[in-house]
Amino acid sequence: MNYTKCNFMMSVLGIITYVTDLVADIVLSVRYFHNGQYGFGVLTLGFVLFGTLIVHCFSYSWLKADLEKAGQENEHSFLLLHCLQGGVFTRYWFVLRTGYHVVFRHSNRTRNFMEEQTDPHKEAIDMATDLSMLRLFETYLEGCPQLTLQLYAFLERGQANLSQYMVIMASCCAISWSTVDYQIALRKSLPDKNLLRGFWPKLTYLFYKLFTLLSWMLSVVLLLFVDVRAALFLLLFLWIVGFVWAFINHTQFCNSVSMEFLYRIVVGFILVFTFFNIKGQNTKCPMSCYYTVRVLGTLGILSVFWIYPLSIFNSDYFIPISATIVLALLLGIIFLGVYYGTFHPNRNVKTQHDETDGEVPQRDCRIRYFLMD
Repeated sequence: MNYTKCNFMMSVLGIITYVTDLVADIVLSVRYFHNGQYGFGVLTLGFVLFGTLIVHCFSYSWLKADLEKAGQENEHSFLLLHCLQGGVFTRYWFVLRTGYHVVFRHSNRTRNFMEEQTDPHKEAIDMATDLSMLRLFETYLEGCPQLTLQLYAFLERGQANLSQYMVIMASCCAISWSTVDYQIALRKSLPDKNLLRGFWPKLTYLFYKLFTLLSWMLSVVLLLFVDVRAALFLLLFLWIVGFVWAFINHTQFCNSVSMEFLYRIVVGFILVFTFFNIKGQNTKCPMSCYYTVRVLGTLGILSVFWIYPLSIFNSDYFIPISATIVLALLLGIIFLGVYYGTFHPNRNVKTQHDETDGEVPQRDCRIRYFLMD
């Protein structure tokens, strides 16, 4: 499997969206504090810190495991970089450096950060794959909650400033990029999985994720206007269900017990927003149950809001938002059906093994034990 110019450009786009999203969040949090909106400022900055801390925990854990496997013990400098929240930028540097030599200088051999001779194409693909997994974590730990918060702030005040628009747009771009990039990296890094070829399958998959996410986030925002405690209780309940589901499926992503426990916590958080195949089993039944509950939950929230007095909310926004929620959910389900019925690479495979474990488990391929789709 070769690392191509398209993969290199995806990495370039990745760091651009990452930096833009980070800067926009910081600028908006500073603006909130300056305007005396300390609650929104703390939450905006808190989501950033929460997401980046979890991402750097996983990044250093993976890096340490790779160094130990290679017999290297010089992880102290990388530990310092991760403590200073520079781990993701360091990984992007290695990816872009290796990818540039592979794509533009056509290197046959190169040295990785562990100073060992490796196949440059495999090295670049493995690095990009690790980044795609980390960015997927960051998307659902920081991007989705951040977008929900800013939508709530926008609807509460009835207007948005430039910083809020920047954060909303940056979050949408980050979610879009990480969703498609992860799907490409997943299938490129595993030789036994079919590639997601062509423009339309990727676009259909993107629309399926974005529309279902948009519908759910707007529904949560409406519930926040009705009762903040009820909304938080619902999100907590859904997280507990996802966390328990990860335990029941005995996920085996991390080598250590503590990191596996943290991984299952994160999986529960991700399942609050969207569906992923957490163990590689046949997903038809779990996915059907998941989106059935999602549809019922969305309709339930809309029903509660219709019954609740509209004085708590600007009624000029309610009808357009309700229509947007229903339309986005409908389009998301349609694109889901089209993707899995027409474009999914494994749609013609009659017998599938466990996609996570595979026929021959390969512990050196980290993404094999990660979230599937």
